[in-house]
Amino acid sequence: MISFLKNTRYNESKLPIKKQVVYTLVIMLIGIFLGIFSKFLDCKAGNELPYIMHKLDVTNFLGRFAIWIFIAVCISIYSHTALRASLNVFVFFVGMVPSYYIYSKYIAGFLPIRYAMIWICFTIVSPLLAYICWYAKGRGIIYIIISMGIIGVMFSLTFSYGLWYIDIVSILELIVFILTIIILFRKSIKETIIMLVGALIIAFILGMFIVH
Repeated sequence: MISFLKNTRYNESKLPIKKQVVYTLVIMLIGIFLGIFSKFLDCKAGNELPYIMHKLDVTNFLGRFAIWIFIAVCISIYSHTALRASLNVFVFFVGMVPSYYIYSKYIAGFLPIRYAMIWICFTIVSPLLAYICWYAKGRGIIYIIISMGIIGVMFSLTFSYGLWYIDIVSILELIVFILTIIILFRKSIKETIIMLVGALIIAFILGMFIVH
C-alpha cells in the first residue's frame, strides 16, 4: 500500500531540521490560538460580537467540523512529505483541542465530556487521515479517489439534503467548500468532472447515514 501511494506523489525536497521544527511549532501555536479564540467567541453573547460576526454566525461555524477539516486538509497537502503531513496535522489538533476545552473548563466553567471525547478521537486518527490526504495532490487514480472522499465529506458538512431537497448550512460553510474544490482543482477538465461526480455520489451515500 505504501509503495503504491509513493507512485502517486513523491516527497518534495527535504527541509532543514531547524525549519521543520519551526514550522511544526508554528502550526501548534496556531492550533492553540484558534482553540482559545473559538471558545472565547463561544462564551460571548451574540450582541457582544461585531455585527458581521453575529450575522454570519461565526461562533456556531467554529463549533462545527467543516472549517477544522478544511484547515487540516490544507496543512496536509501543503506539507513536504506524507509523514510531515501526519505530524503537522496531529500537532495542530493537539494544540487546538486541549486549549479549547481547558478554556471551557477553567474559564467558562463547564466541560462537555461527550463533545470533548469526539474531538479527542478525531485527534487520535488525524495523523492517518492526514497521511492519506497528502496524496490528494498527487497523480493517477488514487489522488482522484482521495479528492472525491475529501470533497464528498465537505459537501455533506456544507449542505443539508435529501432525495428532493438541498439547502446550505451556512454561507461560511459554502465558502469553505468552494475553497476546498479550488485547492484540489486540476487542469484536466475530465479529471475534475470525475472527481466532482464521484464526490457527489460519496456525499449522498454519507447522507444515508448522517442525520441532517
